[in-house]
Amino acid sequence: MSNVVKMYRAEKEADLEFAFPESLRWDELDIHGIKLPVQMKFVDIVIEREEDVLLVEIKDPSNVKCPEKERQKYFKRLTDNSILTQELTPKARDSYTFLHLMERDSKPMKYVVLLGLEAFDPDRQKALLTGFKDRLLADIRCEGHLPWRRQHIADCVVLSVDIWNKIFADWPVTRVSAAAASEGAAA
Repeated sequence: MSNVVKMYRAEKEADLEFAFPESLRWDELDIHGIKLPVQMKFVDIVIEREEDVLLVEIKDPSNVKCPEKERQKYFKRLTDNSILTQELTPKARDSYTFLHLMERDSKPMKYVVLLGLEAFDPDRQKALLTGFKDRLLADIRCEGHLPWRRQHIADCVVLSVDIWNKIFADWPVTRVSAAAASEGAAA
């Protein structure tokens, strides 16, 4: 088996970088600079495994390039559920719809939200993550006055960078700024 890896960042200025093995079937869905369906919002990447399809959305308010004021506004939006209703749920729905129309929905779809929260103290992180997955899944399944009849997303999970690296050890994510600082300190 080849240990060739492909590095991936969701955007040029992203501080989180993934190392995907060459054998992994994945592709970028939210591609900047190409024509996408009007007003559809997509998750960052889609990973196809034997048993399911993972819709992966990356949110990183801990990016070192994020001003503190913006970071605090983002944390507020995470706690008042506006990120959930205005960004995360629409991305799950629109990504599923796109994959369905492209005939790529033959396996259960699971929504994985990676939150870079290291910039916040552990108590704030824990408070934020408590019940977040349940609120997200409930919102995905019932966006309007009636719940969707088709459960298009089988399940979801909300992960920190540390938990991602435990669950998906073969697909590690590193914080670029921290790795650069470590390399600079070692030199």
